[in-house]
Amino acid sequence: MRVKINVTGIVQGVGFRPFIYRIAVKNGLAGYVRNRGDAGVEILLEGEGQNVKTFMHDLKTQKPPLARIDALRSTELSDSNQFSEFTIYKSSAEAESSGSIIPPDIAICNECLDELRDPKNPRFEYFFITCTNCGPRFTIIEKLPYDRENTTMREFPLCGFCQKEYSDPANRRFHAQTIACPSCGPKVYLTTKTGEPVGTKDPVREAGQLLSEGNVLAIKGYGGFHIAASTFLEKPLLELRATKHRREKPFAVMAKNLDAAKAFAEVCSKENELLTSPARPIVLLNKSPSYSLSQFVAPNLHNIGVMLPYTGLHYMLFDHVEDSSFVMTSANPPNQPIVKDNEEALKTLGGTVDYFLFHNRKIAYRCDDSVMRVHGNRQVFIRRSRGYAPAPIRLKAKSKRCVVGLGGELNNTACVLIEDKAFISQHIGDVENVETRSFLQQATSHLQQLTNCHGETVVCDLHPKFTTTQLAQELSEAYGSPFIQVQHHHAHAAGLMAEHNLEEAVSIVCDGYGYGTDGGAWGGEVLFCTRDSTKFKRLAHLQPQPLLGGDVASRYPLRIAAGMLAKAGVEVTAWLRENSAHLPFGETEANLIASQLSKGLGAVETTSCGRVLDAVAAVLGVCYERSYEGEPAMKLESTAMNGKDLLKLKPVLHGDTLETTSLLKTIFENKGKMQVADLAYFAHSYLAKGLAVLAVEKASMLGVKAVGFSGGAACNQILIKAMRRVIEDEGLRFYVHEAVPAGDGGISFGQAVVGGFSRF
Repeated sequence: MRVKINVTGIVQGVGFRPFIYRIAVKNGLAGYVRNRGDAGVEILLEGEGQNVKTFMHDLKTQKPPLARIDALRSTELSDSNQFSEFTIYKSSAEAESSGSIIPPDIAICNECLDELRDPKNPRFEYFFITCTNCGPRFTIIEKLPYDRENTTMREFPLCGFCQKEYSDPANRRFHAQTIACPSCGPKVYLTTKTGEPVGTKDPVREAGQLLSEGNVLAIKGYGGFHIAASTFLEKPLLELRATKHRREKPFAVMAKNLDAAKAFAEVCSKENELLTSPARPIVLLNKSPSYSLSQFVAPNLHNIGVMLPYTGLHYMLFDHVEDSSFVMTSANPPNQPIVKDNEEALKTLGGTVDYFLFHNRKIAYRCDDSVMRVHGNRQVFIRRSRGYAPAPIRLKAKSKRCVVGLGGELNNTACVLIEDKAFISQHIGDVENVETRSFLQQATSHLQQLTNCHGETVVCDLHPKFTTTQLAQELSEAYGSPFIQVQHHHAHAAGLMAEHNLEEAVSIVCDGYGYGTDGGAWGGEVLFCTRDSTKFKRLAHLQPQPLLGGDVASRYPLRIAAGMLAKAGVEVTAWLRENSAHLPFGETEANLIASQLSKGLGAVETTSCGRVLDAVAAVLGVCYERSYEGEPAMKLESTAMNGKDLLKLKPVLHGDTLETTSLLKTIFENKGKMQVADLAYFAHSYLAKGLAVLAVEKASMLGVKAVGFSGGAACNQILIKAMRRVIEDEGLRFYVHEAVPAGDGGISFGQAVVGGFSRF
């Protein structure tokens, strides 16, 4: 019998060819296996029919742990046998749009970690120890197929020892493309902030000592540089905040191990699972009563972002120090991508750090850490990147065409949709300058190259002045493909529906801003969407509120609060003067705001849920300035975590609008009479219940059984819990995101879904 098999999925870079070799030999089969240029694998088998049948069973049931088989296509050949043994062939450049892809970067496995600690092992204390089951993948590959010569590891020829293991079918590193050892692999070295070498035989552990002593270091990892510091000493943290212009934005922390994380944070079973998974994301954990890290790590928040070591280098940092955790935050200049090259790091980070821990392996594609949160027992992506990108999201239906989605303007990603697979890029960031625009272009091009897909349709946001809109027009012309624009909140809703395979749904979409079809600033919407249409119905929304000064108000929420209170008939002049220290120009600005309000000047309106939460934060004194994205709302949620809804004010509905003026007036009038935590909780409860009631009412009218919640606010635990209770009590199904970021990191996915499934 002679059979040719094509396998698609995640089958390159996961030890798949060695696995095929072993089960073919075990079953007495001849032939070959080889990688293809489309990230798929081709197998030719010759032998007895029963042996081929057993091979196919083994293939499906015993595949490597990180492999994912999406499709098997086998063809029985009629010509005669040609092979006497089974061989791993040289890779083929043949490619078709198969939907296969290389795997994400994978955390060090337990076997490699054991070898790292074994003095008798040749890779003892080798910082870049890897095997077929772990190590960098996405960040080192430049083109397909996944062979060493197509990665940045080609600069490190194998020594005799590594070559022997690479060629040994019985070895775990048989055909491991990242195989290396201290003799032939990448080297690590320590320098001062000006690039002068630091004389040490153990640069990694020396770096750990320097961190423990209060120095700030830039450390090169798989997908870019981290800036690291002590989690206990205030001086380096304050210096880091000053040089990075991050007054209060939380820093992520790397804990030595799970027990170390549990010493300062609460860890449930699902969080445990995520922290120790091969993806090793940052997980937002609630601070425990025994929290003892510096107040400057995650100021005024109830939670903290924690990850565990995912390379040998990370583990070794902790070896000779008492510290059980270090700050480990992405190294990037303001509004620019994470730094990945040594020369770039010296140039841009020298004024921020005291030392550099470099290695000499190039990073082909930068990739930030993923960030996740757990609601109940469900995972929620804040940022989907290292450890997950570019593995596809599998859909239940097939797209009509290959689509490229370019996302919005903030927290951007790109997405390539082919049939039933959506490939979302790593985190790009805010596309507001040349550097991030270039990064988005590179990431989009790389995704298409890896998936062998040519965008038949390009999709972008509805906003006419977004950088991504301009880029979509350029790519459309370059590809000779049409481009369409999708309203921001429609994209959120469409992505949620595709994730859960919904034909139709009423979706609550809440965030800070999205350009509406009427040219307005939306952000607290109830929409009805179907899978096969570029159109949607706006069923309801939050009450429009004045945004005094436009974008300035989104930074200084006292302006939003003043506009809302004035609308409620509150005399705000004295209150503004009392709080004028929280405005950039003090009492002068307070008087100007009061004057503008009395004359009805200088205010656009917004239905944004995020801006209402910002206003509540300002009235309660929780946050007066947004120094990072989502800060007032995040701090308000933290404040509300221990609160109760003692007011129980029934949501005020005027037709299809949820009134928010009375909400803020009630909070203003009760401040000082009630606990701040209770008022903060009341704000969440009012908004969640009001929007849920509107959604239930509209779903009932339309005969729709599914209600979803998407947008940046759909990461908020209090809002989700309160909405779920109302919606499920009415017998409807409630959906939130689990596989795609609820915020703007999921916009490109939703855009691609609209472009791929709609009739136009």
